[in-house]
Amino acid sequence: MNTKQSSPSEFRATSKHNIITPIADSDDFFIVNPLHGSADIITAHELEMLHNQYDEKGNFADRKYLIDEQEEAKAFKMAYLDFLDNRDEDEIQLFFVPNYSCNFACYYCYQEGYSPSESKLTTEVVDAFFDYISTEFAGRKKYITVFGGEPLLPGDNQRKVIEYLVEKANEARLDLAFVTNGYTLASYVELFKTAFIREVQVTLDGTKAVHDSRRYLKGRQSTFDRIIEGIDACLENNISINLRMVADKDNLGNLPELARFAIGKGWTKSPLFKTQIGRNYELHVCNSSPDRLYSRAEMYQRIYEMMQEHPEIIEFYKPGFSIAKYIAEHEELPSPLFDSCPACKTEWAFDFSGTIYSCTATVGKKGEELGTFYPVVSKNDDAISQWQDRDITTIEKCKTCDVALVCGGGCASVAKNKNGNTNSPDCRPIKELLSLGAKAYLAP
Repeated sequence: MNTKQSSPSEFRATSKHNIITPIADSDDFFIVNPLHGSADIITAHELEMLHNQYDEKGNFADRKYLIDEQEEAKAFKMAYLDFLDNRDEDEIQLFFVPNYSCNFACYYCYQEGYSPSESKLTTEVVDAFFDYISTEFAGRKKYITVFGGEPLLPGDNQRKVIEYLVEKANEARLDLAFVTNGYTLASYVELFKTAFIREVQVTLDGTKAVHDSRRYLKGRQSTFDRIIEGIDACLENNISINLRMVADKDNLGNLPELARFAIGKGWTKSPLFKTQIGRNYELHVCNSSPDRLYSRAEMYQRIYEMMQEHPEIIEFYKPGFSIAKYIAEHEELPSPLFDSCPACKTEWAFDFSGTIYSCTATVGKKGEELGTFYPVVSKNDDAISQWQDRDITTIEKCKTCDVALVCGGGCASVAKNKNGNTNSPDCRPIKELLSLGAKAYLAP
């Protein structure tokens, strides 16, 4: 930006939606305004000028870092209405849990704290689920993600359950996705070839020794080799893989080696292969020791540091660093985010007992039930409204937060777990992430 200090701006205020953060390992600053779609790298001198509202050439005004408050209020309202309209047209993700049981004994599994159920999924429940979603979400774009527990357990009974789910989804012409530990994945590939499979999410926590020290069978047997077999089988049969690493201080240092492993396998060259890193954190119940866990900012700071030393990581996993990656790849900002929690809006969860929940973070948790789809249809409209009415316009802390339109208020389930109610924030370290992302993807 090319400005110089001269006379006070005619504009009344600095935009309250300016997000300003120092760029990592730099003397410059990154400024982002998600409401007005502007992003720039500025010097310390330019930042001082902005704070003093000096704008001789009008650059700050052109970029809407300096604004008329009434005009900005109108822009905020219009953007909010657009957000609601677009969300009403968004595709809905419907999670279905055929069982909460699992053949793994991962040390950090939060579902270990849930009470086991003796009931089993029946075809009647599956039929009721498809009847419910065809009525409740008629005319909406939607797809089903099969979740667990572990949905792809071995054995004839489980296979029959999954086969029936696939049959019903095919009849309804709905895409399916599966979230699996991957141990039996190879044996399900032939079935998946008969379905509309959007993707299969598989967790791999590192290379063999690291992964097997964390994600093992209940008898502590190794799982790594079987998972690799399943990933290979999917890619060979044109089934998309979303590889997820659950990271904490015990395994994140293995990321460069895992990246080299995936590159060596040829996975990263496939358009069917993508990755994500999920932070291991406290959710309801977590068997990890707290000192093993990263905060969100700490984890991405560590990834940033490893990227400098091991650039091959980028071929395997390119972190978003909030919206920095999006800006770099699209040369524009994403739309303002008034709500980052999809629960009861574009995401719902259902289980084999016939119960309705808000999302994957609450499914199966006692006290989080929102209704039933079997044996009768019932809904707790008051409880559902608490999830649906939550966004940054209802959360008091978000109303005055400069990063709200990027953070979106965070996860309502985490907020409820921490604060006792959904209408509270789950704050994200937006400035810290943008600082890292600006240096990684945007700064010279």
